[in-house]
Amino acid sequence: MNFGMYWWSDKAVLKMYRARVIERQQAPELYDMVDRLRQRAGLPMPTVAIAPQEQPNAFATGRNPEHAVVCCTSGILKLVDSEEIEGVIAHELAHIKHRHMLTSTVAATMAGAVAMIGRVVTWGAIFGMGGRDREGGGLGMLVMAIVAPIAAMMIQFAISRQNEFQADRTGAEISGNPMGLASALRKMDAYSRRIPMDVNPAAASLAIVNPLAARKSGFTGLFTTHPPTAERVERLEAMAREGAAG
Repeated sequence: MNFGMYWWSDKAVLKMYRARVIERQQAPELYDMVDRLRQRAGLPMPTVAIAPQEQPNAFATGRNPEHAVVCCTSGILKLVDSEEIEGVIAHELAHIKHRHMLTSTVAATMAGAVAMIGRVVTWGAIFGMGGRDREGGGLGMLVMAIVAPIAAMMIQFAISRQNEFQADRTGAEISGNPMGLASALRKMDAYSRRIPMDVNPAAASLAIVNPLAARKSGFTGLFTTHPPTAERVERLEAMAREGAAG
């Protein structure tokens, strides 16, 4: 299922966000900005789309650079200035450049496989398929069956967070302006906590900031797909200082 999602991700994700593909005449400034930045990144021109969502956000999807989509919400186009949106688009192009959709799909598939094996082992331990010593080996297998899927999910989320850090850095290199992205992240993070987004949680990890942040959740840290915005901003600020010093 994950690889099917990977192959048809551009169409599936656009549908989840209710986004529409646009041509240059419909949003010339946005389209030309994507075109200019993708040339700097050495990428083919992606499909450009706009999602009718008030929450300021953006995402990239597609199985490879030749079948990629960059999508902005209508909310982000109203909120940020040209330098900030340039930083956001460069970040999304960085995801395409590094083929993060593929790495995320592989991680999700592996996590799903571990979870499935865990369920089989659980039933085996319960019904004595793991051996006669149900209080010894059976209990150990049951513990492993519970812990292994959680560990696999944590690894999957860690890969997602690392992808965001990598896209931040590469995106800042593409735009040449780390502070543009840093400023946009601060604005988007603040708004995403107040303005909920109507989106399938399966597509939430693709967004530049967590679109479900407005929903109350007890999961933090190791169980999140996005790194803390404050840490992302700090890294971009450090990158800007390095550039100024150089």
